[in-house]
Amino acid sequence: MTVTTAVSGPATIAELPPATRISLRTADPAAAGAGLGLDLPAGIGARTAAGLRTALCLGPDEWLVEAPEAEAAELAASLAALAARLPLSAVDISDREITFALEGPAVLDLLATGCPRDLAKLAVGSGARTLFDTVQVVLTREAGDRFHLTVWRSFAPHLRALLDSALRELAAGL
Repeated sequence: MTVTTAVSGPATIAELPPATRISLRTADPAAAGAGLGLDLPAGIGARTAAGLRTALCLGPDEWLVEAPEAEAAELAASLAALAARLPLSAVDISDREITFALEGPAVLDLLATGCPRDLAKLAVGSGARTLFDTVQVVLTREAGDRFHLTVWRSFAPHLRALLDSALRELAAGL
């Protein structure tokens, strides 16, 4: 189910449907990626995709693997097979997080109200762990004016209220 804030003007915010998310740590990304059918990117902030699965490198040995919720069992089986032959840590964090899609001509201004990074420099297809206000989030740039912002479920109401308030201010300033 997608919940959208209908705001005409500078940007929109939509809560995306649930997804399968795995926090993966391994010292052998090539073997782990091969077992998942998805290359694990080497550079922090780099992201790769294979079909509807993505992997975002969050650290030297840490990736956020995302897939449609319907692929949860298949992904779990692949990770179990990998764990039998590789040292790795794979934690299902699907229920911990919510993702918002933010888009529109003023999306960079909207994100600048709470994020200290210069997101205009974030390349399309890449991502970063950062802060919004005082909340840790993972931001990915999907297109020029479209971002996904993933936040822990417990912080989602606070973050959503901040985004809604900032969006109203931006809309009033047009």
